[in-house]
Amino acid sequence: MTQRIDALLNWATTELSASTTARLDAELLLSHIIKKPRSYFFTWPEKELPQVQLNNFRHLIEQRKKGTPVAYLTGEREFWSLRLKVTEATLIPRPDTERLVELALSLSLPESISPKVVDLGTGTGAIALALACERPLWQITAVDKSPEAIKVAKENTKSNHINNVNIIEGSWCEPVQDIPVDMIVSNPPYVRSDDHHLQQGDVRFEPLSALASGPDGLDDIRLIAQQSFMALKINGYLLLEHGFDQGNDVQSILSDAGFSEVQTKQDLSRQDRVTFARKKESFHNS
Repeated sequence: MTQRIDALLNWATTELSASTTARLDAELLLSHIIKKPRSYFFTWPEKELPQVQLNNFRHLIEQRKKGTPVAYLTGEREFWSLRLKVTEATLIPRPDTERLVELALSLSLPESISPKVVDLGTGTGAIALALACERPLWQITAVDKSPEAIKVAKENTKSNHINNVNIIEGSWCEPVQDIPVDMIVSNPPYVRSDDHHLQQGDVRFEPLSALASGPDGLDDIRLIAQQSFMALKINGYLLLEHGFDQGNDVQSILSDAGFSEVQTKQDLSRQDRVTFARKKESFHNS
């Protein structure tokens, strides 16, 4: 096999033809191997790889052919201009989740004191860190029940030089019961436990506990809604990412939990993606 970059990328693209993003996958993996940006390939297509790099690249292509996500092979993923470490203990951050960040940033929180914001099920820390870099005065607590995910999130906080995020281990709102919270955000598990998509594509390799949540996919969202209503201040917000066909159900769950001003917003594909609401009173009138 030739070692020229242009020929290597053509070979790899053919090898990965089962992927809908074959060329991009090949470029990302080669960029990772040679520690150069993808623009380098267009500037120096005739450059040849040393044998060690060639062998490493061929190994990654074989792993990708078996379905291993590119983010797990490179150990990182970009999200909201942040470069995040990713491991098999964490969900891979996706562009759709940036919609949740956008909506959280669009809401007004009291600036007289540093607003307290909680990210539930933080994983890599993607949501918490994106909010923190945009709102340095916010005091953000990121919660996850996985010790492995906690470790990754802490590494990402340090590597991105973010100082206003506290990462703690625990289940949903339990660790923040005594904190008066202005906003809670979460991208919780919301896939139905029997959904055939769990056996397809990248999600086959991601932690099931970060994806599936009961027969209708809404078990964790129900629990988060109940706990969040207790944890939030009056006029505090709850924002939840969910599946494209779950908007109406999540609206009902939030209303039943006592929330007001319940709304669902769409992502860039015009699919229902984030439902948010506000706590307007301190108790639920049943």
